[in-house]
Amino acid sequence: MQKQGEGSVNEPINREPKPQTLIANFLTPIGDACYDRNHGPILHLSIENHRVVVDGLVAQALNLSMTELKENFSQHTVTCALQCAGNRRHSMRTRIKEVQGIDWFDAAILNAQWTGPLLRDILIRAGVQDGQNTDLHVHLASTRTKVQDDEWYGSSIPLAMALDEGREAVLALKMNGEPLPGNHGFPVRAIIPGIIGARSVKWIDRITVAETETSNFYQQRDYKVLPPDATDTESAAKFWETVPPMMENVINSVVIVPNDDDTIERSDEGTITIKGYAVPQGEHGPVVKVEVSCDDGASWTEARLGFKQKWSWVLWEAVVRVDPGDGVRIFSRATDEGGNSQTEHRSRWNLRGVGYNGYESRTGVKIL
Repeated sequence: MQKQGEGSVNEPINREPKPQTLIANFLTPIGDACYDRNHGPILHLSIENHRVVVDGLVAQALNLSMTELKENFSQHTVTCALQCAGNRRHSMRTRIKEVQGIDWFDAAILNAQWTGPLLRDILIRAGVQDGQNTDLHVHLASTRTKVQDDEWYGSSIPLAMALDEGREAVLALKMNGEPLPGNHGFPVRAIIPGIIGARSVKWIDRITVAETETSNFYQQRDYKVLPPDATDTESAAKFWETVPPMMENVINSVVIVPNDDDTIERSDEGTITIKGYAVPQGEHGPVVKVEVSCDDGASWTEARLGFKQKWSWVLWEAVVRVDPGDGVRIFSRATDEGGNSQTEHRSRWNLRGVGYNGYESRTGVKIL
C-alpha cells in the first residue's frame, strides 16, 4: 500500500542544502545535505509489492520483484554525481536575463555511491543483444502517480548507452550502502552516470525498449537547451520537436566559499582560501584540474584536488594571493580527462536556464 507522499502534484518538494553543508564530504550523507528534485509527490512504496516490468522490443518480458533484483543479478556499485540540469540557474537568471524554472542556486547536486544490478544485465536477461539496433531507445518510467505536466514521469536514453559496459548504469537499491531513502526513489531508481539527473528516474516501475524516445513531457518539452530565438513560451513552441533532449552533464566548477557579497580577510601572508566542487563533462571524467582567478582572469592559481573518480565530483581548495578590494569577482574553471574545459565567463542564455557553466562563479566579494 502506498503511503501518503510529501508534496503534491501541483506543489512538489524541491530544495537544496546550504552550500557549506554540500561540500563537507566527498560522499553526500543521506539527509539534509542532499537536494530534492521532484515533479510530483514523494512516493512511499512497499518493497514487498513493488515490481519493475521490462517490456517492448525484447525477446522475454520480465516482471521483477525487489528480491529478484537483489538476488538474481550481480550487484554493482558506482560512485557518481547526480545533478539537476537547472543547477546554477540563478546565475543565468541574475547575471544574463530572466529564465523559466525553479531558482536553483549552486547546490542542486550530490555525490553518492549507488548499488544495484546493471541496467545492461537486466536488458540482456530480457533477451536484448549487444549490437542490437543502436537506433533503439530505453524508456524509464515511474507510473504510480500523476506529475505536474503529465500523467506519469518518464525519460529515455539510447539503447547503446544502456548496454555500454563502461557507462555503469544501474537500478539502484542502495545509496551509500544503505537502502534508498524515500525521497531518492525507494525501493529502486535508475542511475545513469554522467547524464543529467532528469534521466535517473526515481520509483522506477517500467523499462521499455522502443523504436522512438518516450513521448513523456519531460523528455520532449523540458530539459532541452533551446536556441536564443526561443524567448518565451510562445516562441519556444516551434523548437521542442527539433531540439534534442539534454543528456550529458556539462563540465563545471563552482566556488562555494566565499559566497556572493561575502567579506573575507586575508591571512598574514596576503592570501585567501577558496573552496568548491567541480564535475566532468559526461563520460570524460575525472576532473583533472581546477584553476581559480581573483583578478578577472589575468592570472590563475591551480587548486588542490581531493579524491576523484570517473563519474564523481571533486572537491577542491585553492590558496590565492590577492590584494584588498571591493566588488571582486572569483572565477573557477575545471578541465576533465577528456580535455573539456569551461570557456565562457557566462555561458550562453537559454529559456529554460539549463546547463549553466560559466566560470564567473562569485561576484561582489569584499577582501580586507
